[in-house]
Amino acid sequence: MSLLVAIRGWTPDAWIERLRRLAPEHVVLDAREAFDPETVTHAAVWKPEPGLLGRLPNLRAVFNLGAGVDALLADPKLPDVPIARIVDPDLTRRMTEWVTMNVLVHHRQVRRHAENQRRTVWGTLAQPAARDVTVGVMGLGVLGRDAAEVLIRLGFHVTGWSRSPRDIDGIECFAGTYGLGPFLERTDILVVLLPLTDDTRGILDRDLFARLKRDNHMGGPVLINAGRGGLQVETDILAALDEGVLAAASLDVFESEPLSPTSPLWAHPRVTITPHCAADSDAEALARVIVAAVRREEAGEGIAAETLVDRTAGY
Repeated sequence: MSLLVAIRGWTPDAWIERLRRLAPEHVVLDAREAFDPETVTHAAVWKPEPGLLGRLPNLRAVFNLGAGVDALLADPKLPDVPIARIVDPDLTRRMTEWVTMNVLVHHRQVRRHAENQRRTVWGTLAQPAARDVTVGVMGLGVLGRDAAEVLIRLGFHVTGWSRSPRDIDGIECFAGTYGLGPFLERTDILVVLLPLTDDTRGILDRDLFARLKRDNHMGGPVLINAGRGGLQVETDILAALDEGVLAAASLDVFESEPLSPTSPLWAHPRVTITPHCAADSDAEALARVIVAAVRREEAGEGIAAETLVDRTAGY
């Protein structure tokens, strides 16, 4: 039995070294090199070459090296085996840090204070309490729930929207097409942690922005997206910012990555950009999670339910 590492978009060398060191009882294969497909029982992947996994006749499980599985599920030859995504407390905490940081930057008007400092202006700004600001979280999975819980502890009024109904203590939950309007119209700061599916692709567009709550101390609604780049229509974000439909945006993900140096998002005065690093985690810890999951599957215990990807739902 062997574990195949198949990664596109960034070098797999460090992952291969970690997995070989942490799981010496396994043969860890590099998909860039020749290997016997019949020996592969498990695969650790990130955007693998389409069709690759379908050529592994004895594959028992796939472990996705990130939260997003849209690229993996788009493979028409993906075999019918369990797919697990990484669920790790460190990854969750780091995403919550990033979300909380950006909510506070906008709520406490850090950019405007920085501009006043640059101009040597001593001026106070209107500053309501967190309880008077509604943060709407789109996507109530592990990441969305954790971020929402921290924001609640800081005093914010937190609402949530998901495709299917949820019941979460302390969060006013909305669901589905009919719940989207009421959710948006009371949202001052929109935090997006949705998966990318056929239903959510391009959901962050001009029409959605126009439905957000307009009157607040920040000068309008704020968009914070650390979900997937395919959720957003970047031309619509820029137009909404220039027309005053959005007051500001914090973006960690983009339609095409890395973000082109020619993108007008870079220079926009009300856009904060980070390079898809919101949930960057300790790679050593994540490798340990994968090794433990492989050993669990080999022992006949299956894949942990909270990590399993629902192919029908797309996440």
